[in-house]
Amino acid sequence: MFLFPQPVTEFGSYIVEERPGERWILLRRKFGGNEDIKIEATMFDGSGPGKNSGEDIQLHITLILSISKDAGESFLEFVCSAWPDSVEIEKVYMRGHDQMHAQTYMGPKFEDLDDKLQDMLYEFLDERGINDELAVFLYMRKKDRMEYMRWLTNIKTFIEKKVK
Repeated sequence: MFLFPQPVTEFGSYIVEERPGERWILLRRKFGGNEDIKIEATMFDGSGPGKNSGEDIQLHITLILSISKDAGESFLEFVCSAWPDSVEIEKVYMRGHDQMHAQTYMGPKFEDLDDKLQDMLYEFLDERGINDELAVFLYMRKKDRMEYMRWLTNIKTFIEKKVK
C-alpha cells in the first residue's frame, strides 16, 4: 500500500492547503498588514522546451495570484507560469470580487509592456515571496504523482471491495 507523504502546511510565510483529490493547491498569506495574497497552483498542466536548445522538455505549472488590499472590492490578479527554476508573468489585470465580465479590459500582453514596468511587477511579486524559490517548492511537491497514487489506491480499494 502506498503511504502518502505528510502534507507540507507552510512555505515561508505562506499557509499551504494541499486539497487532496483536486488538481490545485492553495497558498495564502498576509503581507504588510493590509494585503491578502492567494496563490492557486495546478498540477503539471503543460510542457515546453528547456531554456537551452539541447535541454529536455520542461513541465509547466499555472499559477493564479490574487492580491487584495484592505478587503477591498477589487484585487490585482496575475496569471503566471512556474517552470523548474523560475516564475514568469503571463498576464496582469484588475478584477472585482463579483467575478469577470465578458467586456472587462484585460490589458496588453505582459511581454508587450515596457521593460521597466515588467521589472517593477517582478519586484512587486518577489517582495511577496512569489519568485524562483516558490517555483522550486511547487516542483518538489509532485502533486501529480500524489494524486495519481491516490487515484490508483481508490480504484484498487473499489475493485477489491467484496460483493455482499
